[in-house]
Amino acid sequence: MSDLCDHSAVELASMIRQREVSARELLDACLARIDAVNPRLNAVVTLVPDRAAERADEADEAVARGDELGPLHGLPIAHKDLEPTAGIRTTMGSPIFADWVPDIDGLVVERLRAAGAVTIGKTNTPEFGAGSNTFNPVFGATRNPYDPSLTCGGSSGGAAVALATGMVPIADGSDMGGSLRNPASFCNVVGLRPSAGRVPSWPNHAPWSPLATAGAMARSVDDLALQMQALAGPDHRIPISLPQSGDSFAEVFTQRPADLTGLRVAWTPDLGLPVDRAVRDALAFVPDRLAEQGCDVVDDAPDLGDAGEIFQVLRAWHFELSAGELYDRVPEQLKKTVRWNVELGRSFTLTDHARAAACHADLVERARRFFGCYDVLALPAVQVVPFPVETEWPTEIDGTTMPTYVDWMRSCSDITLTGCPAMSMPAAFTPDGLPVGVQFVGRPRSDVELMRFAKAWELAVPAGERRATFGAI
Repeated sequence: MSDLCDHSAVELASMIRQREVSARELLDACLARIDAVNPRLNAVVTLVPDRAAERADEADEAVARGDELGPLHGLPIAHKDLEPTAGIRTTMGSPIFADWVPDIDGLVVERLRAAGAVTIGKTNTPEFGAGSNTFNPVFGATRNPYDPSLTCGGSSGGAAVALATGMVPIADGSDMGGSLRNPASFCNVVGLRPSAGRVPSWPNHAPWSPLATAGAMARSVDDLALQMQALAGPDHRIPISLPQSGDSFAEVFTQRPADLTGLRVAWTPDLGLPVDRAVRDALAFVPDRLAEQGCDVVDDAPDLGDAGEIFQVLRAWHFELSAGELYDRVPEQLKKTVRWNVELGRSFTLTDHARAAACHADLVERARRFFGCYDVLALPAVQVVPFPVETEWPTEIDGTTMPTYVDWMRSCSDITLTGCPAMSMPAAFTPDGLPVGVQFVGRPRSDVELMRFAKAWELAVPAGERRATFGAI
């Protein structure tokens, strides 16, 4: 099998530009890797090889003509199955949309294609992206490449697995309560939840809300920055989109690694939340390693004590907004947790929502003051290690009961409410060989600076180089 799939996206983009490899050769290598690996892991759920071949041939013709090329020119990509793709089935993991073929592209797909990416298909996601275990009644479950009996996380689980196994060099995703960070941790890749408004998402039920965001995954920080060049930037359809273009992300992989000397880092092993002993043990080295890199590390954390309640109210409102009509029309075709979220949203009064909004504003202000003292917050990306794929969600962590399918993700969802950029980075492995990611959170709107920090970490702790070897690759 070709080893093209194991090159970085930055290397592959350069190789295509320099005519060292063609876009068609790279596509064929990725399709061969999918054919070999995907039947066991179920990450890519809709494949369009003929369409991709036409696009790859067009990419090669553009190179031959000497056309101006986008940063992702010729790179294969599979889009998360929540993202509309014109002419390609988009199921959202729901039997209601099992045969839906949109006539428009989502904004993320628009930008990736404009940057030269070659769409090869879609990646699996839980129904409507609800939950951090990727399974649905349309395609079934996606499995962890480090142990296929376990979950890969979610909701961008198919994307994480496709990256980890070399099926694609880049992947898009989205994140409300951890949907980019959780599967990145479980699959030993890099996942970025950008600052609110950094990567606009359209179509959008709530274009003014900062809770959900589009974002990216990759096998390295450089590859992530390459993709963010294409994804970031304003769009008039999304009123909270930030004005800066994605050009600044090029400095992540074109400049020397950041010097971490003197950077102020707050470290918390738990954010005041229950965390499995396996996660604590795996990440116990993090503050010392950051100190070795010159950081001024202090045990501290922002006050996010009310984040769980705020998030539940705002998330439930989102679900009533996006799935309420389906709940009224075809409730039997919605999974239990989606129905519960809609019902929860309808149970809250206007006063409940107003109180949550006011408390959210206070939380954002507390986070702003906290990052007046620190450059980066470091903490576990996920409170647990990957669990059996048949288990919908952990109901207990370190002796503490998790009342709902959202509560076990609070190490990510609490951070969501700050609006700050947050990354899951490969960090360590348990004695059983399961990946454990560390989460780095940056000051408001400091996406590029955070990625440069993460790249310095990546050079010092190359855990991401340990690829899955479950026998199919």
